[in-house]
Amino acid sequence: MMTVVLQVVDIVWILLASGFVAAFFLHKLPLTLPLYVQQVFQDLIRYGKTKDNLRRPGIFQLFDVPKRWFWHFYAVSVLWNGILLFLHLRSVIFGEELPEFLTDILYFLTGQSKVPGTELHHTVLLVQLLMWIHCLRRLLECLFVSVFSSGVIHVVQYAFGLSYYIILGLTVLCVDIQQPAHGASAGLQFSWYHIAGVLLFIWASLLQHRSLSLLASLRTNSSGKVETFAHRIPHGGWFELVSCPHYLAELLIYISLGVCCGCCSVTWWLVVLYVLFNQALAAQLCHEYYRSTFKSYPSNRKAFIPFLL
Repeated sequence: MMTVVLQVVDIVWILLASGFVAAFFLHKLPLTLPLYVQQVFQDLIRYGKTKDNLRRPGIFQLFDVPKRWFWHFYAVSVLWNGILLFLHLRSVIFGEELPEFLTDILYFLTGQSKVPGTELHHTVLLVQLLMWIHCLRRLLECLFVSVFSSGVIHVVQYAFGLSYYIILGLTVLCVDIQQPAHGASAGLQFSWYHIAGVLLFIWASLLQHRSLSLLASLRTNSSGKVETFAHRIPHGGWFELVSCPHYLAELLIYISLGVCCGCCSVTWWLVVLYVLFNQALAAQLCHEYYRSTFKSYPSNRKAFIPFLL
């Protein structure tokens, strides 16, 4: 029987996931909270269009930053995770040790100083590469595809978003990969789960890009020129099933990275659990916005997961 020992990195993701689980149910359950507490809570969990109809004291606006600054998150991620990928690649190819500051951080997060075997190196490198590609694509989409209005995010959300990708990059280096009993031999660099994970990653990335392009098309004409910043009902693709297929695709992308780890990394599945509740909360808020704003909004659509949520 396998014993699971929680590391510091695991506890971090459990706490983050628990925070969003609590936020999701606090929002959904009809609890009576003091007015100011309720206002602060709603201000912290909402961003963009979901804040449009929110009654907010004027002082709250002092903590607003533009939602279009989302691209900062991905710029930081591309830079930071690119550096980590470069350092890890040099470690694998040339046998160079990772910088001392990085090994100290990883030891704190995992309590281990061991160096994984060659096959585990390849798995971690693959996950790092896919994560870097994902963030680079999201950066380009923020800059050249998405059409941002005057929506805002809370400065706490902004700071969290910047920190998130720093922690995420370190977490990839901490994943507790275990070789599946029916996996490939140690001499093979890639196994079925690497291929399955990459295929799921590609499909989910295409789904997300298509969904974001459809959203952008609601504000542009056939030549791509912005005509309006108004919100409209999205149609086409997976929007016929859920209000936020781009959030569902985000979850699937993280699941694909878990598959690349052989489906055995407890640490990474805790990351997936966090993403599940984080995206579920954001999707629920968007779904409620659509339903309250557009009386003709399709009643058969779910918020996040087709036919379920």
